[in-house]
Amino acid sequence: MQGYRGSSSGRRRGRVIRRKEMPLWQELPLLLVVAFCLAVLIRTFLVQAFFIPSGSMENTLLINDRVLVNKVVYDMRDPLRGEIVVFRGTDNWAPEQPSTPVSNAFGAKLGRTIGDLVGVSRPGERDFIKRVIGLPGDKVACCDEKGRITVNGEPIDEAYIDENSPLDQPPNPRQCSSRRFTEVTVPAGEMFVMGDHRLVSQDARCQGPVPIDNVIGRAFVVVWPTSRFTSLSVPDVWQEYATAHPVGSAPLGAKPEPKLDPASTAVMLPFLLSVGVSARSGLCLRLRRRRLRS
Repeated sequence: MQGYRGSSSGRRRGRVIRRKEMPLWQELPLLLVVAFCLAVLIRTFLVQAFFIPSGSMENTLLINDRVLVNKVVYDMRDPLRGEIVVFRGTDNWAPEQPSTPVSNAFGAKLGRTIGDLVGVSRPGERDFIKRVIGLPGDKVACCDEKGRITVNGEPIDEAYIDENSPLDQPPNPRQCSSRRFTEVTVPAGEMFVMGDHRLVSQDARCQGPVPIDNVIGRAFVVVWPTSRFTSLSVPDVWQEYATAHPVGSAPLGAKPEPKLDPASTAVMLPFLLSVGVSARSGLCLRLRRRRLRS
């Protein structure tokens, strides 16, 4: 009897409950939907790709380059001088990207909508990309005897500048056509930004500082075209300056905490969790089969 019970128990332990696997034609659309949802979540809260529409940052960034922008870094710390940031311009900032006709065909609208959701569309008219020059409380001016900008009276050797504005042209309060501008004390909660291609860049010299709360994120790498793949690190001159002057004299101002949209979270989270549970159960079943076959 003991032998009989042992063999029956062995058969029960060795029995495998087979589950019906999802056919490929059903599984593939589900995976595509999950990938799309993840791309939207990443684009909304973590990283977004931006298209460079103008030459204001040449030769650091060229027209048609695509950069990745870290959207959470400034929720954990403040911007640093020398970093390249994407931000929304104020009403004083004139759009830089050329006006091109936009197709209203259904396919074009659908493509723009999907591209905006996953973060590969063209930037809005009020989206700008510049380099941080001054923080709150900094005194920014141009020029010293060598034609360099000064921050708090200290000249900065900007080796990354492509073409600078002329020294002999008088300042224009609404057009950044001159290298010279009067000293600006950056207000609390704002930053002074300039393009690397000073000859064509319309920036804080003539359009004024921008609120730090308008920053979308920090551009940290060029990803397209692949031949120009490179990181966008802080230049040595700004790292050396930060050692002696870590922050401005005025407070930066608190940035709002990132918040999830309750509606989208309520819809997407259970779906993603169910997919994860299904994938885990499928993996456990495959591992169990392997053990039984061995």
